[in-house]
Amino acid sequence: MFARHNRVIGLLYLFADFLLVLASLGLAHILRAHLPDARQFFPISNYPWIVPLVVGLWIGAGVVAGIYREVREEDPRRAFADPLKVGLTATVLLFAVISVIKFEYISRLLLGIYAVVDLILMICFRLVARAFAAPVRRSVSGLRSFLLVGGGPEMAEIARTLEVNESRGMRLLGFVHTSAGSASAGSQVDGLAKTYPSFTLPELPDLLRRQVIDEVIFVVTQEELEKLGDAFLVCEEEGVKTRVLLSFFPQAVSKVYLERLGSLPLLTFSATPEDEFLLVKRALDFIMALIALVVLSPLLLVFALLVKLTSRGPILFRQTRCGLGARKFTLYKYRSMRADADLVREELEALNEVDGPVFKIKNDPRCTRIGRFMRKFSLDELPQLINIIKGDMSFVGPRPPLPAEVEKYERWQRRRLRMQPGLTCLWALEGRSKLSFRRWMELDLEYIDHWSMGLDWKILLRTIPVVLLGRGAS
Repeated sequence: MFARHNRVIGLLYLFADFLLVLASLGLAHILRAHLPDARQFFPISNYPWIVPLVVGLWIGAGVVAGIYREVREEDPRRAFADPLKVGLTATVLLFAVISVIKFEYISRLLLGIYAVVDLILMICFRLVARAFAAPVRRSVSGLRSFLLVGGGPEMAEIARTLEVNESRGMRLLGFVHTSAGSASAGSQVDGLAKTYPSFTLPELPDLLRRQVIDEVIFVVTQEELEKLGDAFLVCEEEGVKTRVLLSFFPQAVSKVYLERLGSLPLLTFSATPEDEFLLVKRALDFIMALIALVVLSPLLLVFALLVKLTSRGPILFRQTRCGLGARKFTLYKYRSMRADADLVREELEALNEVDGPVFKIKNDPRCTRIGRFMRKFSLDELPQLINIIKGDMSFVGPRPPLPAEVEKYERWQRRRLRMQPGLTCLWALEGRSKLSFRRWMELDLEYIDHWSMGLDWKILLRTIPVVLLGRGAS
């Protein structure tokens, strides 16, 4: 697996062990308090400093032992060996510290019970995690589709590594051969369980446009690398993460870093933020959306009733939109227009006030009375909290476009599809519906290029007064 991906999994295991230490201390305290001589037992509240000491020893022992450096759930021995290694080392150190400071009122039995409970919980956690290793790793990095460009024995090794890790969400789509007379991929690459499709280099732009491809790995010689400038630019403009097996290749906006797939070094070009940071963003989105859905549930019910009572048709408007990597999903909104709004759109095409492939009218005659009010203050977007919980969207990110709009994108505009779509972004602060289509696209790419958690919070806080005042909406 990729080293960065392994670091994220290692951090998750470290956090889990931290929680297990605290849970074990609590369980040990309860068990000790119910033993026959409990009256002579000093509660842990008499010496609270023991908690950070225990946490530091157990987590520190794990870090020093390297159990978080590379987690291998496929090896069942490590589910027992790692906890035993940490438990024995940390227990000896703990009792040594207690003996040195000579605090006699500390219950040695409590600490002994804790050490046993924590060992059992660490082993159980790793056995459970081993059973759910594939879905957990897929939830961290998602399903990743790979395309290999080039040839030679190194490409065969990368293909075999990707195939082995298919259960972890890594999927090999096929091969793009740089030489004109290449045979089929199945006859060239030995040791693969499947036969994969083979393509030529001129087919690469259309492949990236028509299929969901998350990463392209170039496995080429130094001479071939110098001739692949157009191929690299195509990948960058699509926002596809690009990796090179050999040396550096010029790029415009991508971040470049060295990554490893097994023992093979890959030079990586990424025009979007890194997955491990976006994992934190995803976790915060989920928590915030869940809280908002609960807190705003009375308001959601009120608007649902208003939509139902003031016009014929369904309460929710469902529409297919393009999400991360142009993956299609169903977007939810309160219906703000007549039920036959899509049928009469062609009659209103001449009134479109926005350039580019987007369709918007300031005073759209299809809007209902309550719909016009909701659209002014973006209240019709509230059901998209469900999309955020499902993982289709984020609070902050480029707005999800229609598939028909994506078909009309210029090549440089498609990179905006490589960030999770959101409810608001930089365009909401500059004018919302008043922006030109080109400026809208430029702001989305500016957001991607300068993304940080701080920027997300800044956009969210500045969006609130914009929405409350109804500025720039149509």
